[in-house]
Amino acid sequence: MVEQAAQVAQMLVHGEAWTIKDLFVLPNEYVYWSIQIVLYPYMTGLVAGAFVLSSLYHVFGVEKLKEIARFALVFSFALLPVAMLPLLLHLQQPLRGIHVMMTPHFTSAISAFGIVFMTYGVIVASEIWFVYRKFIVESIHRLENKQRTGIDGLLLLIYRIISLGATDLSPAALQADHKATKILAGIGIPVACFLHGYAGFIFGSVKANALWMTPLMPVIFIMSAVVSGIALCIVSYAIFMWLRRWALAQGKNFFLPDQLAGTTNLTVENLKEMQIHETTMTAKYLRIFMILAITLELLDIIFRGYTAVKSWDILRQVIYEHDFVKIFILQYGIGNALPFVMLLLPGLTTRRACVASVLVLFGVFMMRWNVVIGGQAFSLTFDGFMEYHLPIIPHDIETFKEGLGGVLLVFSAPFVIFYFLNMIFPAFYNSDDKAH
Repeated sequence: MVEQAAQVAQMLVHGEAWTIKDLFVLPNEYVYWSIQIVLYPYMTGLVAGAFVLSSLYHVFGVEKLKEIARFALVFSFALLPVAMLPLLLHLQQPLRGIHVMMTPHFTSAISAFGIVFMTYGVIVASEIWFVYRKFIVESIHRLENKQRTGIDGLLLLIYRIISLGATDLSPAALQADHKATKILAGIGIPVACFLHGYAGFIFGSVKANALWMTPLMPVIFIMSAVVSGIALCIVSYAIFMWLRRWALAQGKNFFLPDQLAGTTNLTVENLKEMQIHETTMTAKYLRIFMILAITLELLDIIFRGYTAVKSWDILRQVIYEHDFVKIFILQYGIGNALPFVMLLLPGLTTRRACVASVLVLFGVFMMRWNVVIGGQAFSLTFDGFMEYHLPIIPHDIETFKEGLGGVLLVFSAPFVIFYFLNMIFPAFYNSDDKAH
């Protein structure tokens, strides 16, 4: 009992650090779910969206997205370990998080997430293996036939381990790899959607919260996830392609795995043309999913206003008064309408596509913010509101994890993982080339 009381007291302080109350009658209410719970569905959405983008080529055969599809697949795998990082940072006892994986059952949504998370991880890892098996075998032969340095020796050991002894590069074996990739990508699409849709299910099934209780919540989360994942891939792909062009002009070998694959006609102009083609083509599919996501979100607001249930009075105050700027200006205006118009204008360039994608990422982030924070902004007695302030300068470990420092840690982690993952599975590798 004493330990439970101490944990409750710690939770009160945990929420009190960033909560400002207005006309509350229940003094023990705080914004317990802070920025890390905003980032949690946001990061899982990026994982699912990036995988869906890669599947547009592997499953649906969109050849124009072939180059960015391989990048999206590797980047999705780099995002995967970060999906659970916000939860671990938010937990008071993060070491207990592994219990979700060790005691799986479907009576708890968060436990079911552990099962889906592991299943999805196995699917993506297997798909990457089949996509890169040819490159792995060719890299083993290339590294065995050259004078190896320290990093080359480590790569050779890694490639020998992950090759699993499958060194057959006959046309029949490569065709089997292609078939397996297509099957795994097809299975992975619903699993990726469920991976993120369950977050919307958690919010949508909370009967005690009027803002979250809607059957459309899982679908809205899935559509916005696809939008955010595609937008992130557009921005990241453009940045890394710019780095490749700079490296090639400087005679360096950063992010230039095509050279490892024996490409001899790689030029700055070729990379620029590829960058423009892939980003502009991907932007067209981004527009399609944006239409679906915006339509669902507007439909949800219209449905709430039309049904006008008992809780509509407080929801109307939250949506149209208390959070008007966050919802209609930041989320729908800057995060949806403006980038959509930018993508619709003729003569789309890479720079405009990237700016629009950054605004889309901001809009999806504000959607997560308005759902998580906005859902806690009003009292369950409908007699007052709360305001959440993100801690900028930390004064202890909690305000670091739940503040700007924790946000920057979560956002930077996928790029660090991608940098090292790209050394093993080059995201820009052309499977049609030969390794030497």
